[in-house]
Amino acid sequence: MSVVSEWVHYGQGAYTGYVARPEDVAGPLPAVIIIQEIWGLDAHIQDVTRRFAEAGFVAFAPDLFSRNQSREAVLEAPRVAAAQAFLNAIPSSAWRNPEERAEALAGYPEAEQIQITETLNLLLNLQTRWSDFVQQLQTTSQFLRDEYEPTQGQGVASVGFCLGGALSAALAGHDPALRGGVIFYGNPPSPELLANIKAPLLGLYGELDTRISEQIPGFAEQAEAADKSFEYYIYPAAQHAFFNDTRPSYHAASAKDAYERTLKFLRGVLADR
Repeated sequence: MSVVSEWVHYGQGAYTGYVARPEDVAGPLPAVIIIQEIWGLDAHIQDVTRRFAEAGFVAFAPDLFSRNQSREAVLEAPRVAAAQAFLNAIPSSAWRNPEERAEALAGYPEAEQIQITETLNLLLNLQTRWSDFVQQLQTTSQFLRDEYEPTQGQGVASVGFCLGGALSAALAGHDPALRGGVIFYGNPPSPELLANIKAPLLGLYGELDTRISEQIPGFAEQAEAADKSFEYYIYPAAQHAFFNDTRPSYHAASAKDAYERTLKFLRGVLADR
């Protein structure tokens, strides 16, 4: 299916999003919000957005790092790409260890060391911006349901990766009209947030991503006790970010199966009512 894409400003111009939709389809279609990893709305997330459009949805990826059509210098795309390349070159166990990161950075030119350190200090601590991200996602969901002509009056669901996975669940807890949320290797929501979730959730995790995957059976028990719909799969031999085909952690078989499960889930929750 051929698709068209565009950049859209919304929320009275405060927010920016990348949208892809099937070409030459009459009438509005259901919407899927694609929520970025910590790397921002990069080429990979844009590609993922187009994939969901090819599957028949209007896919909308909000740029969580953009405000009033600009980014602060520390989050500009080249800076984030440099930080990502650095992390890809060191063991994942060193990512959140400042001393190990500094040792690995020692061979870089001083200016690069400073820029990479500044960007990583923010990227690895994005929880400080959590409430702003949730507010933007709520505005995105409302915009797609009520204002954006290609999706106006249709159902909205969300799919998020890593940071975006946790935010996908958070959106479900703040938007009672959300039809469903997919969590790719994101932290599960708190019991307080879980209590507010009405939409069904689908979780997809890597076995080797133990920091997150070991939390999931316990969360599933909490969801069942609270009478919430949560289905999950933990893929053997898969790491964190197994769906990202631009990263060393990419696991093709798991990614293929997870995508198929996600499409089945979305078609179910976004079916006409």
